[in-house]
Amino acid sequence: MWLRHRLWPAAAVLPLTLLMLRDAPVRLVLPPPEAPVHKRAHGVSQPTIVTRAGWHADESMVREHAVYTGAVRAVFIHHTGESNTYDCADVPRMLRAVEESHIKGNGWDDIGYNFLVDRCGTIYEGRAGGITRQVRGAHTTGFNADSVGIAVLGNYGRGAEVPRVIVRALAEVAAWKLRPGSDPRGTVRLVSTNGASRYPKGKAAVLHVISGHRDAYQTNCPGEALYAELPAIRAAAAALRQARTGTEDAESPPRVSH
Repeated sequence: MWLRHRLWPAAAVLPLTLLMLRDAPVRLVLPPPEAPVHKRAHGVSQPTIVTRAGWHADESMVREHAVYTGAVRAVFIHHTGESNTYDCADVPRMLRAVEESHIKGNGWDDIGYNFLVDRCGTIYEGRAGGITRQVRGAHTTGFNADSVGIAVLGNYGRGAEVPRVIVRALAEVAAWKLRPGSDPRGTVRLVSTNGASRYPKGKAAVLHVISGHRDAYQTNCPGEALYAELPAIRAAAAALRQARTGTEDAESPPRVSH
């Protein structure tokens, strides 16, 4: 399923992965500033992430404060549907167009994805609320709670090439955000909150810890080529976590790029 939005003010309308408004948060709660940052006992370091300030997000458009959820039990991989020939220097402008489309075009409170990755392997903060916090997104109908949505900018349908830097970036975010004890190569039991997903509301689904959007919703997202890379993404994320087994998750300032 695809959305249509404008990446450039006067350019052609381009498809985006479907994000269901019906599944957007309805109870908006901002925790107190002193709320502790979740410690990741697996010790995986935070990857370098370009913040919303770094890509000049228009915070005046954001409608409500973030909603926070439980520890991340699943990661859903998406693609956005644009052409893959963009210059990575243009990504901040593309992200601002996505922000405007999701908020002004579709009436959502913010970008649906928690993180986005460009074809050069750069990771960007998507939905506002804090990179180190567990922000509930609007990326996977029925399964937005206790999960993270990561979208790759571009179209990764059949025959598309998936650069190794994308696989690596997705694995880094997954390995870092998943709760302690999660096996990126394993499965997780999640209960659907929306009957518009592949599973009726209240139905338990057994999904891969790192799944494609299509695993939970009737869609081709994240495209045949990127979907075929999920085993490699799971293996890379597992290797990152295993390499840090037994290390202490010391608190340190978040690694961000502006």
